[in-house]
Amino acid sequence: MLDTLRTYNYNEKDDGKRSLEEDPATFNSPTDQPLRNKNDQDSPSLSAPVSRASSHIEGMLDPSPPWDLISLPHEILFVVLLCIAQLFTQASVAQTIVTYQAIPQTFNVSTPGEISWFSSAFSLTVGTFILIAGRLGDMYGLKRMYIAGMAWYGLWSLICGIASYSKSSIFFSVCRALQGIGPAFVLPTAVGIIGAYYPMGPRRVFVMCCFGGVAPSGFIVGSVFSGIFTQLAGSWPWLFYSQAIACTIVAILAYFIIPQHIGVAFNKQQTFDYWGALTGITGLILFNFAWNQGPVVGWHIPYVYILLIVGVLFLVAFIFIERRVENPLVPPAMLKGETGAILGCIACGWSSFGIWVFYMHQFAFHVEHRTMLNMTARLVPLTPSGIAASMITAVLIPRIPSSFIMLISTIAFCVGNLLLALRPANQIYWAQMFVSLLCMPFGMDMSFPASTVVLSSHLPREKQGVAASIVNTVVNYSISIGLGIAGTVEYYSTKNLHQPQKQTIRNAQWTGTGLGGFSILIALWFVFVQVIIPRLKKK
Repeated sequence: MLDTLRTYNYNEKDDGKRSLEEDPATFNSPTDQPLRNKNDQDSPSLSAPVSRASSHIEGMLDPSPPWDLISLPHEILFVVLLCIAQLFTQASVAQTIVTYQAIPQTFNVSTPGEISWFSSAFSLTVGTFILIAGRLGDMYGLKRMYIAGMAWYGLWSLICGIASYSKSSIFFSVCRALQGIGPAFVLPTAVGIIGAYYPMGPRRVFVMCCFGGVAPSGFIVGSVFSGIFTQLAGSWPWLFYSQAIACTIVAILAYFIIPQHIGVAFNKQQTFDYWGALTGITGLILFNFAWNQGPVVGWHIPYVYILLIVGVLFLVAFIFIERRVENPLVPPAMLKGETGAILGCIACGWSSFGIWVFYMHQFAFHVEHRTMLNMTARLVPLTPSGIAASMITAVLIPRIPSSFIMLISTIAFCVGNLLLALRPANQIYWAQMFVSLLCMPFGMDMSFPASTVVLSSHLPREKQGVAASIVNTVVNYSISIGLGIAGTVEYYSTKNLHQPQKQTIRNAQWTGTGLGGFSILIALWFVFVQVIIPRLKKK
């Protein structure tokens, strides 16, 4: 039986603009091999056919039901479950940022560097173990990895709550790190499921934008529950217990709702890059640990900079290995050209976001002495702004060059930080803070969907987990590194300059502004390479 095939092509013109066109006469099978860019034989293009039957993909099982036969209620529940991965992850970031006094008081911790570990430990493992999660999802099934990751997430959320009885901040930070392994598997497999289930076209772009758009709402949800359980109920461990319950329910629902056989290969001759996983994860952990431990004990302590050097050596070994293995965790081609520029924008932009959100709360709690629920109420504009940014991105992706989208997002990252760095204490809410809250979601929700769509289009459908891992690794790892950099600035502002806390927070916010500004420079270079140079060559 012949299946009806429709092809949507992102046709890129000489001026860099893309148009989305339907070609009903095309009957090629989708992603039999990576698509090639007309100007670069090693670089795939942003065009892919939309097919109802994925059985045409060699070595891949058919999704059941296929994307264009799934019922609307089933599809809505399916997309909601995928978006929950993003929502839960951002809610977990808020758990230890908003509870600014309760958790540190439980563990008798007061220094900013030690407190930042409660958030950095989570982002560290999210950004690190994502490196292997996508590949494992491609090998053993994206749905299976999603359910396993959500179950692990729930288990260690439960243990994080129980850790309150230990009175040990180190044990709690370790539990937070182990909790982060859950979303490290859930995030890339959710994005991989989208890329493997929906062929390139308007539907995939829309779902990707929905996935990215829930990030601000996730932070608000985490903030609300943090305020309720901590400020009103007086029991912050229930913040983690409730999440454990929610993760368990989602894992059960995912088994029945997520379609079967998405991205599952029946060819068992697949290999895993064990040496790459060992060197990559070890290098990322040591490098990140050094940056976040430096603000706690000082960079003059030998083990801090020794671990930093060892981490760099492991990362060099990782790059050497990835260039020589058959199935690398990070294809070297993804780190240069168009995708390399996009990842550079994300790294600097999202590191500035981590600084923005952490020190916005530090300033509100320690300088302006606001309550958790009051601060949560102030974050409400993040949700409508995030939805607007996602919908605008869905419209822009097929119409303008990706470099323009990244430039807009990096400007939003920089302006959002700049407004808070210049904001006087106790200024009226509707002035700079409100505008900053409107700007920042455009950085988050334009960069994430655009980069995910671009990278997923550069890899065949059976490797969508790898594409998702690359983007999510850079996003979450950059948040943790950004906090380490800002924490170092704050530490030495206090130790050497003896500045008051208000000024040290300002210094950290200026650091975030600088990282946002650097991301703009990368985006401008990207525009020059992608748009201006081709036009000059044409003339």
